[in-house]
Amino acid sequence: MSRLKIFTALIFSLLILKASIVLAAAKEPTIAADSAILIEVSTGRVIYEKNADVERPPASMTKMMTAILGLEYYFPYEEIRVSANAAATVDSDLELQAGDILTADELLRGMMLVSDNGGAVAIAEGISGDVARFADLMNEKAEDIGCKHTHFENPNGLPNNNHYSTARDMAIIATYCMRNTNFRDIVSTQRETIHWTNPSNLTMKVTNSNKLLGQYKGVNGIKTGWTRAAGGCVAVSAKRGEIELIAIIMHSTDVDTRFDDAKKLLDYGFERVTKIHEISKDRIEKKVFVRDGAQATVEVGLQEDLTFPLLDDEDEIKFTVTYDLPKVVSARINTGDVIGQAVLKYDGKVVAKVPMVSRENVMRGWSVGSMLVGWTEPFISVAQDFLLVLLA
Repeated sequence: MSRLKIFTALIFSLLILKASIVLAAAKEPTIAADSAILIEVSTGRVIYEKNADVERPPASMTKMMTAILGLEYYFPYEEIRVSANAAATVDSDLELQAGDILTADELLRGMMLVSDNGGAVAIAEGISGDVARFADLMNEKAEDIGCKHTHFENPNGLPNNNHYSTARDMAIIATYCMRNTNFRDIVSTQRETIHWTNPSNLTMKVTNSNKLLGQYKGVNGIKTGWTRAAGGCVAVSAKRGEIELIAIIMHSTDVDTRFDDAKKLLDYGFERVTKIHEISKDRIEKKVFVRDGAQATVEVGLQEDLTFPLLDDEDEIKFTVTYDLPKVVSARINTGDVIGQAVLKYDGKVVAKVPMVSRENVMRGWSVGSMLVGWTEPFISVAQDFLLVLLA
C-alpha cells in the first residue's frame, strides 16, 4: 500500500473515531432513579427529563423552600429560640434543646448542611407561629414562582401523604433559591462550625451531606434528601465558565445511586451545552407611539439579557428575535413599565421570552407629535415609518 493510501486511511479512521466520540458524548445517560430532570439555570431550558411531572415525596429537598423563606423573612443576626416542639422533632443532628438560641444565619447553615429537621421547625415557628401556617406560606411561594404540582405540609420533608412535589417543580424551586447570594453561600459550604447564642459556649462542627461538593468539578450546591418513602433524592447545581446546570434526582434506590445519577446528568449537560446564546439588553432599542402624551414616542428595551443555551447539534445562525409590541400606548408611562415582549426562536420554535419595558417616563399631556399620532392611529401600521422620520 502506498504512503498516500496509508495516510488517507489513517485520516479517515481518525475522523470516524472523532465522530464516534461525539456521538457517544451526546448519547442520553441511563438514569436509575424513577424521576429526574436537568436544566440550564439562566433560562430554565430542559436538557434531559425522566418522569419529571410525577408527584413524589421530596424528602429534605423541602428544606430549600424553608431556607429561602428564612433568608427572605429573617435578618442574618436575628435570634431564633428553639421550642420544645422543634427540639422533639425526629432526625435532628444538631441535637437542639428547648430554649436553645441561635442566630438565623447559624441555624439556616446548620439546617441545610446536616439536614436538621428540628432546625427547620424552629425556623418555621419563628416566621409563622406554627408549622401549619408556615406550610401555607411555602405553598403560596411555590405557586408564585411557577410550581404546578407541589404541596407542602411541613418545613423539613418528613413523610406525609399530602406532602409532594415533582422533579420539574423542584428544579423551579432550586433555580429560584440559587438567585439568592446568601443561599448560594450556604449550600456551597462544605464544612462549617455552628455557634449557639445560648448556651454561649456551645459549638458544633458539621459537614455538608452533599457528597459531590469538592468531588465533582464546579458543584456549588444544593440539597440532599432521604426517607424510606421518598428514596434517595438530591438537587445538585454545578457551574463551569458561563454554563450552570441544576440536576434533580427523585426516588433513587439508595443514598449513593442518587449521586451517581446526578453526576451522569451533569456530565451529559456539560457535554451538550456548548455556549450560552446571549443578546444584551443594551443592544435592543425600539420606539412605540404614545397617545395623549407630552411626547409622541417612548423608548423601550429588554428588561434583562435574552439568553438561551446552545446545544452541541444546534447552529447559532438559526436563532431569530421578533418583537411583540403594541403600535400605540397611552400616557402616562413610567420607567420600567412592561410594554411588550421580545421572543427568541430557534429554527422557528419559541425558546425564550423576555419582557420589554419603558426606558423613560412619559407624562400625560399634549404635544404636536402626540397629536399626529392620534390623527394617524387608524392607519398607524402604514404611516409608522413616515411618522418616525417626521418625529425624529
